[in-house]
Amino acid sequence: MSAADDAGTRPATATGSTAAGGPPHARSSSGAHDRAHDRPAVDRTQYGLAAVLAVIGVVTVVDSAGLGPGFADQVVRPAAFGYVIGSATVLLALLLAVATARGDRAEGEAGEDVDLATGTDWRTLAGLAGVLVATVALIDWLGWAIVGALLFAGAATVLGNRHWVRNLLVGAVLSVGSWYGFYVGLGIPIPAGVLDGIL
Repeated sequence: MSAADDAGTRPATATGSTAAGGPPHARSSSGAHDRAHDRPAVDRTQYGLAAVLAVIGVVTVVDSAGLGPGFADQVVRPAAFGYVIGSATVLLALLLAVATARGDRAEGEAGEDVDLATGTDWRTLAGLAGVLVATVALIDWLGWAIVGALLFAGAATVLGNRHWVRNLLVGAVLSVGSWYGFYVGLGIPIPAGVLDGIL
């Protein structure tokens, strides 16, 4: 091969190499762009949920501090329950914020019994809302033992369970048990309503 031919091929080879790889600054810029593109996007709405959980937890802890001392022979103070729940809620808020910052996203429900194409069942939501409103309106008069049973039975019925008697029995066991748990176990008075003096 002659020197002229060799000289003629060198620029072409260099030019091809440059075109294939590109200038160094162009390659580094492209790599940075690819890394930024591969980084998972942050779902900022999850920060809002974390903030709401943190506020609820702090309010729960502060409000628990104002509870009475309970009974003298009571092992667990009434405020202990609120402290545990409030602190756990704040911890969950912090974990959610950290997970959100790392790019974690909540995945949509893909269970076999859930039809993601179906719209909101407003009738069921309205029924549940009605049960909750009735519970708030009647708890001072009827008391938690009765209203709690009606709350469970009503919610189960609205959600499609038609075993009325079983729903009432299960609701009664849960409501009476929780009434004694709060009143006797934690020293937190819950309205007894018409059953005052019987429970």
